[in-house]
Amino acid sequence: MALFRRASSSVAALVLLLSAVACGSSSKSNAGANAGSGNTAGSGAVASGGATNNENPVTIGIADGTDGTCLAANFLHTLGEHQFLIGGSVTDATAKVAPFDIRYLYISGAFNDGPAPCASCASGCSTQGTTCANSGKGCAWWGCWQYDQDPPGAYVRGFVATAQTNHQIPMITLYTILQASGAKEGAGEVTAVADVAFMSKYFAQFRFLLQQLGSDVALLHLEPDFWGYAQQVNADPAQIPAAVATANAMDCGSQPNTITGFASCLVDMTHHYAAKTKVSLHGSGWATGMDALSNNSAALDVAGEAQKLAAFLKAAAPDADFITIDASDRDAGWYKTQNRQTFWDATNATLPNFKQAFTWSKALAEAAQKPVLWWQVPVGNMSLPNKDGQWQDNRLDYFFAHLYEAAAADAFGVAFGAGAGGQTTFETDGGHGISLVEAYAKTSGQAPCH
Repeated sequence: MALFRRASSSVAALVLLLSAVACGSSSKSNAGANAGSGNTAGSGAVASGGATNNENPVTIGIADGTDGTCLAANFLHTLGEHQFLIGGSVTDATAKVAPFDIRYLYISGAFNDGPAPCASCASGCSTQGTTCANSGKGCAWWGCWQYDQDPPGAYVRGFVATAQTNHQIPMITLYTILQASGAKEGAGEVTAVADVAFMSKYFAQFRFLLQQLGSDVALLHLEPDFWGYAQQVNADPAQIPAAVATANAMDCGSQPNTITGFASCLVDMTHHYAAKTKVSLHGSGWATGMDALSNNSAALDVAGEAQKLAAFLKAAAPDADFITIDASDRDAGWYKTQNRQTFWDATNATLPNFKQAFTWSKALAEAAQKPVLWWQVPVGNMSLPNKDGQWQDNRLDYFFAHLYEAAAADAFGVAFGAGAGGQTTFETDGGHGISLVEAYAKTSGQAPCH
């Protein structure tokens, strides 16, 4: 069986994170390969969202935990929420005026030089020899993406404080293994976490991040793509080497030196240092070797693929709080310029489509017994001209018109945003996305699991 992987983003996360936008972007594109040779929906035939006369309704049903309760409702209760959440990757200005429930931010880039996070950005702090002081050209360590007279970590502390002021739940997507290790994307990243020296620094950096979150309510999304690559190395995370107890005896001395130990250590550290933060691994639709979300063959057992993914994630981190999943890192209109068809058919008549995606997410959540968050869902819409910053896609409109389908498939929310530079954002789409967010905020909200 072929192993389908996502291609690397051509845009460096650091460049985007250091821009005026207070939300980063780096992840990689979804695998373009499909399982089988069934019918695909061409971009011209894809509806722009909302119900249509020829739409095949998606029937998912009520998603229950093993105790007969709603997975998403139980999770939302721990956040002090009770309705389906809407999130986004947006600028400070947009976040201030738009009623998002969640605002997310990428943390990526290299580590600072030295074994521990810097005590000052103004002196004695550098990344690969480049000073982090404001007198320099800027360093790649997120801990000093700020005024150098402020204590390191102000970038994250400020993000959290701003989100709270705007009545939004802050979400951090931590994406550092690839860039900080210098490893080749894919199996190379998995090999990198077996290096004691690298992992000693990794755990020190992670501890520092958690200390910035402290006692605040937040969501933490760990290392998108990495867990998918790990599953492709071995379906049993307990059989994949990782430096855990040998690299972080202080926090995880009893954990095994495996990917299971690594994931469990990160979760345990989160619950210890940032007790009100809810933490998740990333569930990649391609992790099992078949891209369930881009699949165009009716013969593929999509639920079965989701269950394989759930088994890996549950074995790696049984105490994680939720699972983060993604639809695509780039707008489908942009992918069309690369001769790739990534639209999901909004009529649910041909594959890939939304019914398939929600069938997969429901099976994943129920097998893992954890609710899911759809994340980094493209912001494009079908009225855009297909040019830089304004690419067509139909997912934003479909989600808003069918939140009940996502909710019935065990999602507690959806967060929209670009995964690469030049894609559609809430600041470049002509106000369409914000109008949908505002309209949703005026309703009583979508109940979970219904």
